[in-house]
Amino acid sequence: MAAVTAGSADGAELVVRAARLVTPEGVRPASVRVAAGRVAAIEPLDAPADGARELDAGQAYVLPGLIDSHVHFRTPGLTAKEDWAHGSRAAVVGGVTTVMDMPNTVPPSLSAEALAAKAELVAGTSLVDYRFHLGADPDRPELLAELDPRVAGSAKVFMAGHHTAPTVMRDAGQLEKAFLAAADGGVQLVLHAEDSAVFDLLDSWRGEPGEYTAYERARPRSGGIVAVSKVIELVRRHGTRAHILHLSSAEEADLATAARAAGLPVTFEVTGHHLSFTDLDTRRYGARTRLSPSIRGQADQDRLWEALSAGEPATVGSDHAPHTVEEKTRGPVASPPGLPGVQELAVAVWTGSRRRWPEEDPDTAVRRLVRYLAEGPARLFGLPGKGRVEVGADADLVFFAPDDPWMLSADQVRSKCGWSAYEGWTFTGRVLRTIRAGSTVWDAGTGEFGSPDGRLLGSAVDR
Repeated sequence: MAAVTAGSADGAELVVRAARLVTPEGVRPASVRVAAGRVAAIEPLDAPADGARELDAGQAYVLPGLIDSHVHFRTPGLTAKEDWAHGSRAAVVGGVTTVMDMPNTVPPSLSAEALAAKAELVAGTSLVDYRFHLGADPDRPELLAELDPRVAGSAKVFMAGHHTAPTVMRDAGQLEKAFLAAADGGVQLVLHAEDSAVFDLLDSWRGEPGEYTAYERARPRSGGIVAVSKVIELVRRHGTRAHILHLSSAEEADLATAARAAGLPVTFEVTGHHLSFTDLDTRRYGARTRLSPSIRGQADQDRLWEALSAGEPATVGSDHAPHTVEEKTRGPVASPPGLPGVQELAVAVWTGSRRRWPEEDPDTAVRRLVRYLAEGPARLFGLPGKGRVEVGADADLVFFAPDDPWMLSADQVRSKCGWSAYEGWTFTGRVLRTIRAGSTVWDAGTGEFGSPDGRLLGSAVDR
């Protein structure tokens, strides 16, 4: 195999030997030469190191650093649940080197000034690179038309409220203005697409749920179906790019996929927890799997896996949303929805994939994982240098042992909240090493982390 280089590879400080390197062209043996934090060359496996430090991945896959485009690291204002140092540790243990953080903090991140203040708090504490979703302000939706892409290229819209969603667009006029302004400004909307009016109507009739098993009935699929239908109509009217988050039901998947097939700029995300849990698990785990949108039935989970197989979603995300144990042990009304998930995301999806399709070629399975957890979010959100192992890209690499079984225990949880809904699960596959910008930020062999010098990422217009 001939070497692929970006000019001269002289001065490389690291060579990674990969018997199974996952590239956009497929899985192959190769060496990755790293200089100045970027991939300087992709060379034959036995290419000389020329004095550079060497790391041999053995028979582990070497993946591009994974991207979780849906996390809540709770900075500022909610750091009793999570903070950036703990959240980024959880991320790199899970092979994630880049995150995109949501705006529902205290105060919410609704302006360029708020994002700048958040960036100042995060600087020097992050093991991962990061970018922020702006919050769409219900009182000033027109500001999306003026959003500087160097500040943010995406904005979060809540169409339904819950404990940590203070800025909900309940008014149809506000929502339409947001879609129009986002289209004018070229902003990617990311949407919590459930309909507040549906839920308010049900609550006025039934009252709020008195037990966890009644939660799904109070926050049913109809709320998502109605909201996704509204999103599609607004996209049809204004041409806005809309990415539907944590899509949870078969009907929503059908609608979003049909809209895409019709040429509309509608994409969607599936979460690790909707691929991992069903409503039967809520009977066992109670508030630990109380989520928004709520966990659905087996047929819905089957449809989401079918969507992954067919290439329908754009991304798979964690919706990493930790709460304290005290909060999650309150009653059904007071206990907030959400669970930690960035650490477990890749291994949960990998484990589910291997169990669902045990005869599938592992190279095919790992390419699908990379498509949804690296290439897809990098492309959708315009993250330059991310999501692919290729010359000129950031040297973000993950050593992933695909057949290594292990059980998650509470003492392994890196999130500040200290618990996981996956405790006691036996996973197949383990992250052995996570490298960001050519430096190891997590080594499972030693249990050591690297330097918290992750960068605030610019947009494609900056590079």
